[in-house]
This record gives sequence, C-alpha cells and structure tokens, in this order.
Amino acid sequence: MTVSAPLREPEVVLRLAGITKRFGPLLANDGISLELRRGEVLALLGENGAGKTTLMNILFGHYVADAGHVEAFGRPLPPGSPRAALDAGIGMVHQHFTLAENLTVLDNVILGTEPLWRPWSDRAGGRRRLLDLASRFGLAVDPDRPVGSLSVGERQRVEILKALYRNARILILDEPTAVLTPQESLGLFATLGRLTADGLSVVFISHKLHEVLAGSQEVAVLRGGRLVARRRTTETTRAELAELMVGRPVTAPRALPLAPGEPVLALAGATVAAPAGPPALDAVDLTVRRHEILGIAGVSGNGQTALADLLSGVAELAAGRMVLLGSEIVAPSARELVRRGVARIPEDRHATGLVPGMAVWENLIAERYREPRFSRWGFQRRGGAMAHARALIARYDVRGPGPAAMTRLLSGGNMQKLILGRTLSERPSLIVASQPTRGLDIGAVTYVQEQLLEARAAGAAVVLISEDLDEILALSDHVAVMVRGRLSPPLPRAEATIQRLGLLMAGHWEEHGAIAQAGAAHAS
Repeated sequence: MTVSAPLREPEVVLRLAGITKRFGPLLANDGISLELRRGEVLALLGENGAGKTTLMNILFGHYVADAGHVEAFGRPLPPGSPRAALDAGIGMVHQHFTLAENLTVLDNVILGTEPLWRPWSDRAGGRRRLLDLASRFGLAVDPDRPVGSLSVGERQRVEILKALYRNARILILDEPTAVLTPQESLGLFATLGRLTADGLSVVFISHKLHEVLAGSQEVAVLRGGRLVARRRTTETTRAELAELMVGRPVTAPRALPLAPGEPVLALAGATVAAPAGPPALDAVDLTVRRHEILGIAGVSGNGQTALADLLSGVAELAAGRMVLLGSEIVAPSARELVRRGVARIPEDRHATGLVPGMAVWENLIAERYREPRFSRWGFQRRGGAMAHARALIARYDVRGPGPAAMTRLLSGGNMQKLILGRTLSERPSLIVASQPTRGLDIGAVTYVQEQLLEARAAGAAVVLISEDLDEILALSDHVAVMVRGRLSPPLPRAEATIQRLGLLMAGHWEEHGAIAQAGAAHAS
C-alpha cells in the first residue's frame, strides 16, 4: 500500500508581523500580521482610514513602523528603505501611472535599471528582454511607441512590464481597474492569472467587491487600523465583506421606477473648446427630466470634466445651446446657475469642492454668502451662518470637530457629506454629480447614493458622471457613454449591460441603429 505525501502549502513570500504605527494620538495600524504565499492573489479591503495606505507605505519603506517587522522571502526587510523593497523583488503599480509620456515604451521600462558608470545603454538587450516578457505574459506592447500615444489599458501593461523587468516577484496593484473599460479589466485579470501561474504573488487593493471576488483567492479586511478578517473568496459574499468593512450590514440602494417629469436641462450641439487639439466637448446632445437620473459612463479623460464644468458654469459654450427649465442660458456662469437651482458635486472635493483652509461653516455658505440670511450691509452674519451650519451638520451626519474647525480636518467621506449638505438642502432642480463616490468607503458610498435617490424622488433631475459602472447601473434611469468628447445616445437602464457599455466606451456605438432610436425617443 502506497501512502501519498500530504500536499505542501506554497511558500510564504511576504510576512508582516505585528505592524503598529501611530501618528500622534491616531493609531493607524494596530498589530497587523499578514502573510502572502507564492502564486497567490490577496485582496486588501478596508474603509477610508482603515490603515491600508499606511501599511503599504511601511512595506515600501516610506514609513518606519513603531512595532513589528516585515520579511520578504524569509529575510528581514530593512525598515525605511524603498531601495531595499525594490531589491527584494517587490514592485508596485500605482492607480495614477508614473510614466514619462514623451519617452517610448522601451525608454520608460529600462529607465533607472542600468549602471550610471556604463557609458552606453544596452537598448538591444533591453528590447529583447521586454519583448520576451510581453510574449510570456500576454502583455502586447510596441517598444517604440511614445507612451503619450497609448490608451489607458496599454499604459497599465507598461507599468506591469516595468515591475517584471525589475525582477518583481511580489506585485502590489493599487485600484488597478479604476481607469479601465470592462473589457480591459477582463484582460488584466487574465494577465494576473498568467503571472500567478508563473509564481508571481499579488496584493490587489480595490473597493470594487465583485472584482475582489473574481480576481483573488483570499481577502484581508482592515477596519479601524486592525485586521478584522481573512476569508477565502470561494467562502464569502459581497454582503459579508461589506459588513466586515464597515462593522454593520450594508444594503446597496437602487433606483425605484418613477415617471419622468418635464425636461429640466437640454443641450443641443454643445461644444466646449480645448486649449489645443479637438474640442473637449464635441456637439453633445443631452436631455434630463425631473425624477430622472441620467448616468454618464466612460473612461477618465474623455470629456466628462468638460461636461461637468459646462453644467456648473465653469466652462463656456463655444457652440450649441443650453436650455434650463425652458429658458436658454446664453453665457452660463457659476453664480447664475446656482441662482437658477443648479447644484454641483465636483469630482475633486479638495481642489474645487471645498476650501480646506476655511472653516466648515464658511464652506457651507460659500455659494450663498451674499444672501440676506448670511450677510447684511457687506458684513457677515456669523450667528445665522453658524446656526445654518449646525443644522446641516446634524441633518447630514457630518462627523468632525464642529462648524468652527478647519475643513481639512475632516475625512473624505465627511467632506463629501458637507458638499451634499450645502447643495441638496437648497432643493435644487438640477444636480450635477461628478464622481460623487470616488475614493469613499462602502458606508459613505451608500450614504451619498441614498441622498441622490432622495433628491430624484423629490423632483430633481440628476446628471450622474461616474467611472463606476455598478453605480451607474444601480442609480440611473438612462445611461449614455462619453468617448473623446462625444456623447452616445442614451440607453434605458434595462438595456445597459456591462458588456454593451464596454463596447460603447470603446467607441462602437455610431453603427448601432437601435441605440440611436433609443436616444431620439428619450430626447423627444
């Protein structure tokens, strides 16, 4: 009788043991211990402020832990040394790529890998190695193309090849699908499968629970600086992971059917010029009605910002017409649109949504500070402003040090609640929500989405610009896609599948007669 030997677990390639880090009174990491095995994809989940970024900064030597240590391939990793992390075979692909657009793919990949004392660059050898890696892992690239001419998905391939070229054996991916189409995301997961089959180990940081479950074998959940759970992806659900992240059950909101009302906003041939090259917004037609959310999907950089700026009065019309509540707006300005009932939730809450160096109460009246309730004879009525701020803070559950504190002290989620309180409390006719849940944890995401649905039910029209297709499909009544400054005709939500939107995001919509008919029906 032959007794087979027990299967051995893959070797541990990365071990974080008892990692603790404080910033003054804030305990960012509290005794976190994690292991990553060879050929494994480990997803790292957590709310904003859960400690994920701090943990990664300790791993890469940007921070030094107050307690605990890191081991890579059985050897201690010297603290506070990014060079040591790279030499140990740890690579990272950041959400915002770090490529030189004026250089070629080959130049970007070999940059910094050759000795400074060598008087020449071995470009031929570098090209052979790059093409070999690209062939092995299905990461097709043209070594001679300038990075500035590549698509977002192609740039991500270059970033991964950069790490592999440097002999990375552990790859950290930070929100890797944030700027990809659904088809590009599927391509990325296929690549990860080939990489892990070859022995690479991956830490995959994401807030998209369906991608975590589809693309990883294990999930580690951080909450309040502590590791609260580790699950096999085959043995958990989205609902369980969401509850582990926030500490309570989370129910994702969905839009209930409502009969649309009168048109609130209509654009006809709306064009916004760019500083150079083709228009930022190119002959866009759009109609949105009361009790309706029109979702605008698309890969970042295809004109969404120009559309939001136009609807907020920040950008000027170079051509076309804009009609708001039956009146044509000839030269829209931010002040005029606010006066006419347009509320904006900008994509960058730090740069354009709020002034972090001003007090909370000042930000809450910033768009209406000249109104009599907040101003008299040119002087601020601070008592009225403070009472207004306290009421909104309570109503919108803004958690922080109070209305007199600096806004920069609030978390990202509470900053977004501040913006919601400032805009939605005025019962606007039109809400321009641009990336309203970007960078927020699932608890804050749910809150923001619920507020938008309540505004829709109260009669507002909402233009929802988002790169999160799950959010678009959950909240929208109709969905259109932006590609290179142009807007596809809208689809009813029931017809807007992930696959169909992916094709539209790739520009394949002009030939679809059914889509054009749907758009014409909606506009009428």
